[in-house]
Amino acid sequence: MDKHQHHAELVNGFFKEQQQIFDSSSQAIYAFLDDGCIVCNKKFATLLGYPSPDEWAKVQETFTAAFVDTKSQQTLVTAYQNAMEKMVGATIKVTWKKKTGGTVDTTVILVPIAYKGHLFALHFITK
Repeated sequence: MDKHQHHAELVNGFFKEQQQIFDSSSQAIYAFLDDGCIVCNKKFATLLGYPSPDEWAKVQETFTAAFVDTKSQQTLVTAYQNAMEKMVGATIKVTWKKKTGGTVDTTVILVPIAYKGHLFALHFITK
């Protein structure tokens, strides 16, 4: 099994374990393992103009290039690095790029979470 396939299986398992939170939260949510291994709830996909979480996850660009406005990229990357390296959460302002070309301003709560020995960044987003 190659690394991408292993990570895809991890994301699927993580989502199944956390599905109640993804489905029931009033917030938009996504989890990030790496650029190719991401999962979100319907609220996050809709916030960015995608018809479904599956359509959102099929985007082939890097995560920040595809979804994060340039003025927010460094803020999100720094919060992610702190979560992965120092195990700290953060509340940050992020402007997202919509599929249609517009943007949406949000507040993001980013926390590290471990699943089967791998660190995910779990994000809760409020418009």
